Amino acid sequence: MKLKKAISDKLAARSPEKALPRARALLAQGEASRAFKLFAVAAEGGITEAERELGHFYHKGLAGHVSRGDAVRWYTRAAEKGDVESQTLLAGIYLAGYQPETALFGAGGSGEADFATALSWALRAAEAGDARAQSLAGYIYMEGPDSLRDEEAAKRWYERAAEADNPYGHLGFGILTLRGAVEDEPTFTGLAHIRKAAEAGLPLAHYYLAMMYENAVGVLADPAQAAEHYGNAARGGVQNAQAKYGMMLLHGSGVKANKTEGETWLRRAALAGDIEAAALVADIYAHGDDKLPPNYAEAANWFRAAAEGGHRAAARSLGVLHMIGAGVPRDPDEAAKWFRQAAEAGDTIAQADLATLFLKRQTNPRFTPPAPVHEWFETAAEAGDQIGAYNFAICLAEGVGVEKDEARAVYWLRRAASNVLNAQHRLGRMLAEGRGTAQDFTEARLWLGKAAELNKTEALMDLAALELQGLGGPRDDEAARGLFERAAANGAVEAMFALGALYGGGHQIATDRAASLRWYRQAAEAGHARAALMLGKYLRLGIATAPNAEEARKWLSVAAKAGLAEAEAELAALEPPMPAQE
Repeated sequence: MKLKKAISDKLAARSPEKALPRARALLAQGEASRAFKLFAVAAEGGITEAERELGHFYHKGLAGHVSRGDAVRWYTRAAEKGDVESQTLLAGIYLAGYQPETALFGAGGSGEADFATALSWALRAAEAGDARAQSLAGYIYMEGPDSLRDEEAAKRWYERAAEADNPYGHLGFGILTLRGAVEDEPTFTGLAHIRKAAEAGLPLAHYYLAMMYENAVGVLADPAQAAEHYGNAARGGVQNAQAKYGMMLLHGSGVKANKTEGETWLRRAALAGDIEAAALVADIYAHGDDKLPPNYAEAANWFRAAAEGGHRAAARSLGVLHMIGAGVPRDPDEAAKWFRQAAEAGDTIAQADLATLFLKRQTNPRFTPPAPVHEWFETAAEAGDQIGAYNFAICLAEGVGVEKDEARAVYWLRRAASNVLNAQHRLGRMLAEGRGTAQDFTEARLWLGKAAELNKTEALMDLAALELQGLGGPRDDEAARGLFERAAANGAVEAMFALGALYGGGHQIATDRAASLRWYRQAAEAGHARAALMLGKYLRLGIATAPNAEEARKWLSVAAKAGLAEAEAELAALEPPMPAQE
C-alpha cells in the first residue's frame, strides 16, 4: 500500500498540472508532508494557486515548514499575478512587522510595521472586492502614520467591508461614524455597526459597546450591560476591558461584587502593562480590607511597576513608602527620586513632599541633586494657585532653593491665607514674632483664630499663648483653657502640661488640683519631662492624692534623667527607700 502511494506521488510529480490536484487531495486527507512536496512541484512550475498554498505551509508552519521569509516569497509570486488572497495575507504580514532586509536563510524578521507596503497590497485586494483587505486598508488609513492617515478613505473602506458583513468593517465604520456624530441618526448607525461586530465575537467591539452602555451613548445607561460587555472583552484579551471589568467586580457595579475575581482581572491587566491597573492593585494592597491587613511590600512592587510606566500618583505613593519605610527600607533619597518623577509630571503634592525632604535636610546631596521646587511653586503661585503660593512662601521663609526672604514669604502667605489652613497658621506666627513684617499681635490673633477654628493643633497652642499673655487683646485664661483642651484632644503633650499648670492655681480659672494632677500624669506618661517633675512633686507632697514616695521617686527620676536639676533636689528631699529585709 505504501509503495502504491509512493508511485502515485512520483507520477503526479512529473507534471505541475497533475501535482496540484494530487497535493490538494493529500492535504484534505491530512497528508501534509506528502502534499507539501507536490505543492512545491506545482509552485515551481508557476501555478498561482500552488504558490499561494506553499506560502500557507511556510506561514502556518504546516508539516514543520516554518519560514516567514519563504511565506512572503511565495505569496508575493502569487500576489503579483493578481491572487487576491495572497495580496491580503501579504498586507497582514507587513502590518505585523515583516522586514525582508533582516531575513536570514529565508527565516524573515519582524519589527515595526511596514504600513506603506501593507497598504499597497491591501488596496490591490480591496479594489478586487476582498472584505478583509478592505478592513485592513481602513485600519491603516485610520491608525497608520501621519503620512498615510486619511479618515475619509478609512471610513470609505470600512463601509465597503461592512457592506460585505465583515466584523472588522462593522467595527471600524461604527467607530468612525460615532467619532463625528453630533446627532442621533449617526450615533444610532455607529452603535448598530459596533453591535454587529460584537455579535460576531470581536472582543474590541464588546469593549466599545460596554463604554456606550456605561456612558449612555446612543443607549440608556445600563451598568449590567456594561459589565457584561466589559467581561466579554476582558476574556477576549482587551487590556483596558480587564481593568474596567476588575473594578466593576471589585465594587459590585452592574455585577455581583467579587473582590477576588476583581483583583485577578486587575492584576492580569497590570501584568500586561496597564499602569492604571497596576496602581489600582497597589492601592488594594496598601489599604487592605476587613479580612487582611495592608501589605505594603506587595503594594510597593505594584506602585513601582506603575511608576516605571509613568504613572504620576503611583510614583508619589512609592515615594511615601520609601519616606516612612513601609514595605521597603526607609530611604529619603529613594523617596526623593520618585517624588521628583511625580513632581516633574506636575503632581503638586509630590512637589511639596520633595520640598519637605530638602527643608528637613533628609537627603544626601551626593545621591540626590537639588530640584527646582521653588520654581515649580513660584510658577503655580503666580498663576493664582494658593497651595503653590503657600509652598513658595515656605521656600522663601526657610531658604529652600532660594535666598531666605521673610518679607516676600509674608507677601505670599497673605495671598494663600484666605483658603489654606497652614498659611493662616504660618502667617499668624510670623505676625506674632515680627518676622518679615511689623509685629502685630492683633492681626496674629485673627489668622491664628481662623486656623484654630479648623482645629489645627499648633494654631490652638499659639492662640492660647496669646490669650494667656493678653497679647493682641484682653487676657482670657478661660479661652486659653478651652484651646488647650482641644489641642490636648488632638494629642498635643505640651497642651496637657499647660492644662496641668492652669488648673494648679494662680490663673483666672478655678483652681482644681485633681484636674491638675490628672493632666500632669497624662503629659508625663506621654514623655513630657516637666510634667514628670510636677507629677513627682504632687505625689511626694500628697497634693490631690495620698502621698506616694515610691511613685514620686519613679517620676522624679524620669525628670532627672531628662536633665532637670530641680528633679534632683526633689529626689534628695524624699526619704531614702527602706532596705529590703532578709
